[in-house]
Amino acid sequence: MIRKPVVAGMFYENDFKRLNKQIEECFKGVKEANEKVKAIISPHAGYAFSGKAAAHSFSNLPIADTYVVIGLSHQGYFNCKSLADFETPLGVLKNDQYFTQELKLDVNETAHKQEHSIEVQLPFLQHVHPEARIVPILVSDHKGIAEEIVRVCKEIKRKIILIASSDFTHYGPNYDYVPFRDFVKKNLYELDKKAIEYILDLDKKGFRDYLNRTGATVCGKEPVSVLLDHAKLAGIKKARLLDYYTSGDVINDYTNAVGYASIVFE
Repeated sequence: MIRKPVVAGMFYENDFKRLNKQIEECFKGVKEANEKVKAIISPHAGYAFSGKAAAHSFSNLPIADTYVVIGLSHQGYFNCKSLADFETPLGVLKNDQYFTQELKLDVNETAHKQEHSIEVQLPFLQHVHPEARIVPILVSDHKGIAEEIVRVCKEIKRKIILIASSDFTHYGPNYDYVPFRDFVKKNLYELDKKAIEYILDLDKKGFRDYLNRTGATVCGKEPVSVLLDHAKLAGIKKARLLDYYTSGDVINDYTNAVGYASIVFE
């Protein structure tokens, strides 16, 4: 079974050569890989906006047996996995079927077919590791997911890297979130900075409490929470912010703006 791309030609180029060129442009000026990295946070917007931040995350991605890609369902589906291979204009990424089938999660191919939060990560993964195998998981409730991933890892002896798909605060009337109207760039940076500080401290409770307190619209709250649970279970001790900016910086318009961050975990 092959899951076809649904946002090629919208979020990123739908032609092999043009997509390769687009990704190479994103990687210009980005540092080489850090072999200690065990997990990353990467955004899932159109490459014209978030591609540079994604490149910072994926440039730090070492080789692993399997890449567990945690996305969110923008359509509201509950936690689910896909058994499909995922196709992009760069080719087909194989599903690590043995790993995926062992996970005690429902299969929901309809949810995965409609969702872009995993798909947008995959051309970057193919660019750095063309032979990568994936485990695609969509989450709407993080509880218990990291424990299940670690259980399967131990049982089948896989070296994994976890990829959490998340943009940061969505500001503006398009997102029904306008907590301030003046000094938008400064205030948006400050809002996301505090959320990121909790992530860098590996503090899931602090991160979630902060979002609940401020209403900050970090769409990948649940994937990030899975990653922070995984960090605790996997002995990850350190996180680093490699890049942060907003869509407002890209187009010089902050009427509606979304934050993008590259964070790696060692």
